[in-house]
Amino acid sequence: MPTISTRVPEDLEAELEAYLESERLDRSTAVRKLLSEGLEEWRRERALDRFTDGEVSLTRAAELADLSVWEFARLVEGADIAWVSGDQLEADLEDL
Repeated sequence: MPTISTRVPEDLEAELEAYLESERLDRSTAVRKLLSEGLEEWRRERALDRFTDGEVSLTRAAELADLSVWEFARLVEGADIAWVSGDQLEADLEDL
């Protein structure tokens, strides 16, 4: 497993220490968990943006977000995005 080193501001380090105590995790495990959760959120936001902009279909956006189509549809609904257009519907039907 590769190693990543970084410097963080003191306020972030203090928050990390509070997180370590709260979750009862060692520093490496906590940083991996937070990084994984952050990247997961980034993937979903990026997929939502690309879907909203009409760059990708619902099915492709779900793949980019690493979610099922139904999970991604719930994510879109939760983001209150109008998501059914004729072009997208046709592309999604072809994908299915």
